[in-house]
Amino acid sequence: MTKVDELLRVIADLGGRRPAATQPPALDALFAELRAAARPRPPQEIEDAIWRLWSAHPDPVMARRLELATTAIGRGEYGRAERLLGPLIAEFPDWAEAWNQRATLRYLDGRDEESIGDIGRTLELEPRHFGALCGFAQICLRRGEHAAALVAFEAALAIHPHLAGVGAAVEELRGTLAAALH
Repeated sequence: MTKVDELLRVIADLGGRRPAATQPPALDALFAELRAAARPRPPQEIEDAIWRLWSAHPDPVMARRLELATTAIGRGEYGRAERLLGPLIAEFPDWAEAWNQRATLRYLDGRDEESIGDIGRTLELEPRHFGALCGFAQICLRRGEHAAALVAFEAALAIHPHLAGVGAAVEELRGTLAAALH
């Protein structure tokens, strides 16, 4: 069984999983608000609040280290980001966003297999992590695994129905896969 297959099994079970106890309880209300038909605020504002909570840490020094790693990733300073994220993950193995950031780093660095492993750990800790699901979908697209990408994107939309561009990607993939069947 490939890592992609293993992660697809994890994705299939996401609905029955609860987030790790280390996830901030305030996330529950934010995710409910995100899925609600009527919301008092725009979905992007809710998403931003979710990302802030995922990136937060009780120790402001650790939160700053994650922020520095994220900035390094954005600048293409992958070695620096890895040196910051490795110790964070070793010290705080239940911090889902540290795993997700390392998955992003590894994806951008072309290390898909390692990224998939980190995405799997992210989803074990935070099964609602739509960013990790979209990251996995991007890996699948890069590898030409369109059906797996569709599964991941659909799972992300089930969690966050307002993800920019993902709905269009789902429709395109459905068309591609339907055309391939004919």
